[in-house]
Amino acid sequence: MVRSYNLCIRCLQGSAPSTTSSTRAPSTTRVSSTARTSTRTSSTTVATATRTFKNPLKATNGSDPYMVYSNGYYYLMTTTWTNLQLSRGKTLAELKASTPKVIWSDSTASRCCNLWAPEIHSISGVWYIYYTAGANGDDGSQRIHVLKASASDLWASTWSYAGRIAFPNKDDWSIDASVLTINGLNYLVYSTQDGGEQCLFIARLTSPTTVGNTSVLSRPKLSWEREEWYVNEGPVALYHGGRTWIVYSASFCWGSGYKLGRLEYIGGDPLSQSSWSKYGQPILTSANGNYQPGHNGFFNTPGGQTWIVFHANSVTPGSCDGNRFTMAQPIGWNTDGTPALSPPAPLSQSIPEPV
Repeated sequence: MVRSYNLCIRCLQGSAPSTTSSTRAPSTTRVSSTARTSTRTSSTTVATATRTFKNPLKATNGSDPYMVYSNGYYYLMTTTWTNLQLSRGKTLAELKASTPKVIWSDSTASRCCNLWAPEIHSISGVWYIYYTAGANGDDGSQRIHVLKASASDLWASTWSYAGRIAFPNKDDWSIDASVLTINGLNYLVYSTQDGGEQCLFIARLTSPTTVGNTSVLSRPKLSWEREEWYVNEGPVALYHGGRTWIVYSASFCWGSGYKLGRLEYIGGDPLSQSSWSKYGQPILTSANGNYQPGHNGFFNTPGGQTWIVFHANSVTPGSCDGNRFTMAQPIGWNTDGTPALSPPAPLSQSIPEPV
């Protein structure tokens, strides 16, 4: 997510409370990259042409990306600061070449500006966008807001303001909302300030725009979560084989330590921190000239592949601004069932289109 260096959290000092999450070492990573192919047959040969694309999908204003696949198209949203924009393509190459469509802007003073981290979620068959916004020049006013679609077709839909998420027991600075589903119930996971740290919190979604009391999910206690500042943010769910993870961004984005970590749900009440296990090492770090990879999403392809979309910087230390670009690549699964993420691929690399 974007952070302003004027935020009061950046100057808070003092020791932080101890964590209750357990830690686990990650498994060795490997990635499946099944290519989409088209075939052409003659009487003597079968020629196979593999369609590919190259990152970045979005070269500027590519921060905090989120993608879904719907009705034959890949859809992408990113932080564009002044409004909400939607891009689409039948392939990732087509998506990359597309012109974004502005789907929302707002003149209401309390939510006019600093529009961050939009995510598209389907709840009971209706599309919603969860995003962060606040007042002009006041990052401390950032709150989570919700839009509702008029139709099942994302591109043709018009969007209406559905409401602000107000947490009954902690209604303050809140960003980076995402929807998590466990045992058929929906939860909102997000980032907020607590005890001099930026932490992950979780609340039960009682409707697409209302929540119950919120509670702490993760505090930045590991050394790699505390570079330049103590940060957990950008949580997003990942599901596979009956297991549920939350992948999140750690450390301060204005620096060199931004990366991805993960929690796994181990049973019990999802609102309890003890129901989650934190892995002891990050799952995605800088590589191949792509620095500070973070604030990701996951999307599923028509053929059942799982892909990750994330942003990165071309320099280090990096920045929390529009210079960040959007990358996408497939993920795989280790033999123990945990997710396997490859390092960010070089921008010169041709990547087979999803299937």
